[in-house]
Amino acid sequence: MTLEEIRQYLDEQRRIIVVTIGPDGMPHPVPMNYGIDHAGRIIITTFRKSQKILNLQRDPRATLLVESGDTYHALKSVILYADAEIILDPDRVAENMRHIRSSGLLKIPEGSEMEGQVRASMTKRAVVLFTPFKFVSWDHSKLGEHY
Repeated sequence: MTLEEIRQYLDEQRRIIVVTIGPDGMPHPVPMNYGIDHAGRIIITTFRKSQKILNLQRDPRATLLVESGDTYHALKSVILYADAEIILDPDRVAENMRHIRSSGLLKIPEGSEMEGQVRASMTKRAVVLFTPFKFVSWDHSKLGEHY
């Protein structure tokens, strides 16, 4: 895929597999809802004490995978190799969480009576900004009859 096709594909998807390196050196893959900011960084949110945060504090590199398709001809995938930045400031966490595609449960309902409770929970959450430095992609729909 071209970079424009990759961006469009990532904009259309909702879930990403985030792979960090665990304390024993083994890959630690987890599915996460994500968003993309204006700079093209992938954004996730998680609890500050989660294993992925501990892993990224130790080694800020990650591999990210988005895939779709139920048949061979429909398979599409993007692998992103990225550097991670962990955001802990509650205001920046809340600001960045607005980019994440989700069921709405992670977003702050502005003006609602729950806004205070949600804001209070921001002190337990972190946002991770992944800056990709390499992409690998494939789109089997481009193969047509030639595979």
